[in-house]
Amino acid sequence: MFEHFASWVCRVTGRPLAFTMSVAMVVAWALTGPVFDYDDTWQLIINTATTVITFWMVFVLQHSQNKDTKAIELKLDELLRKVSGADDRLVGIEAATEDTLDRLKGAERAAVGR
Repeated sequence: MFEHFASWVCRVTGRPLAFTMSVAMVVAWALTGPVFDYDDTWQLIINTATTVITFWMVFVLQHSQNKDTKAIELKLDELLRKVSGADDRLVGIEAATEDTLDRLKGAERAAVGR
């Protein structure tokens, strides 16, 4: 259920209309400042709304990014398996430690530098 919801949220919020609506909401909030005499409750409304929305969006966007990353890793692994001469030690390299990645990067630089 979260998968479907997160995909929908990413599609909807990634459109120019969503950005335009968010700008309109902030402008409307700012224009109501004089009506509410810029009191603490008036400020609390925008602070709370933006904080809650940001908090939720972190999880939705992270889910979307994880899914995209996983798909790209699978595609690249398949290419490495199929391309002759490719270093198949790199298949699944995303699970390696940072030290291993640094070591491989150093070896790659040394090989190119020759």
